[in-house]
Amino acid sequence: MKTLENKVAYITGGSKGIGYGIAQTLLQHGMKVAITSRNLDAAKKAAQSLSNDESKVLGLQSDVSDAASEAKAVQQVIEKFGQLDVLIANAGIGHFASIENITTEQWNETIDTNLTGVFNSVKASIDALKKTKGYIITIASLAGTNFFKDGAAYNASKFGLVGFSQAIMLDLRQYGIKVTTIMPGSVASHFNDHTPNENDAWKIQPEDIGQLVVDLLNMNPRTLPSKVEVRPTIPGKQK
Repeated sequence: MKTLENKVAYITGGSKGIGYGIAQTLLQHGMKVAITSRNLDAAKKAAQSLSNDESKVLGLQSDVSDAASEAKAVQQVIEKFGQLDVLIANAGIGHFASIENITTEQWNETIDTNLTGVFNSVKASIDALKKTKGYIITIASLAGTNFFKDGAAYNASKFGLVGFSQAIMLDLRQYGIKVTTIMPGSVASHFNDHTPNENDAWKIQPEDIGQLVVDLLNMNPRTLPSKVEVRPTIPGKQK
């Protein structure tokens, strides 16, 4: 098994939910992590909660829909840690309404965050990842292959993200950069302002996604799981 000690991960949307769970797990395996939120106070508070060791964790403000904001954040990661080994493109939102009711603003925010935001994160990170022969992991969804009522914007963003991730996997493996998209089903997270509670016990937990990320990073370099679907073992109300 490869050691992850002192490898550096940049996690967008890492102040809560899946991103926070991934950050916790990577820190437990000796990695250094930088997490972002659109709110600087939230990012810093989450970073302090993750670790009191400021040499291991960094909280940054960034809006993934803004290319300049993402470029600045990645530069801050490199200035702090000296390198970038892993990009976890996790930041995402959801607006759910029929095509008749969804607004142009909701459509644009969903696409700009869930799809263009990942493009911005990847573009900002490529040069650094080439140097380390690093890894890009995008957090998509089973909604990237399974459409549903009132899902026009969210489905479009996640179908697009799956296609984007698979295409850049082919683009970047020539540089030794791996790309995997993880497609979770129901996760007990803070997505769409949901507060996890005891009724979410049947769902995938954020730390489970964190362990999956560790497993991917420890995969033999000759092997690339380019797309991973993951579901709760016990069926609930959702997939």
